[in-house]
Amino acid sequence: MTPTTLLLGLGNTLLTDEAAGPLVVGRLQAEDQTEGRTLYLDGGTLSFTLAGPIADCQRLIVVDAAAMGTPPGTVQVFEGMAMDRQLSLHAKTVHEVSLADLFDIARLTDTLPERRALVGIEPAVVDWGSEPTPVVQAAIPEAMARVHDLIAAWDAEAA
Repeated sequence: MTPTTLLLGLGNTLLTDEAAGPLVVGRLQAEDQTEGRTLYLDGGTLSFTLAGPIADCQRLIVVDAAAMGTPPGTVQVFEGMAMDRQLSLHAKTVHEVSLADLFDIARLTDTLPERRALVGIEPAVVDWGSEPTPVVQAAIPEAMARVHDLIAAWDAEAA
């Protein structure tokens, strides 16, 4: 079965709360319940090589530490155009390229998934360290639940 959803975790696992995206995606992959319908990818700190997997998927969920101006550990979901607005408002990134750059490539090639969402976790600290802060660690199960909710809602709409 060809995966229909790309679950992309972004972040640097050497920078405390910046590791939230890959941690969430890794845990979801370990308990995969999608029967091969989801491709799990640790996108690290982004590169243009991710344009291919984004173009190849029908649905995209990105999990990332996101500066949203909320208390640390807050989990928020931005779908479709709300995701695009969030990315344009917070275009600064520590990554090599931004997710907004990758979306621009997808728009130019008419491959931007219509179903797309960002699951953002507000970081408390982004500094050298191999573990997220306790508040972000505590938010990981909520982020996982939000991903499950998105997939279930999108599956129900497609049925």
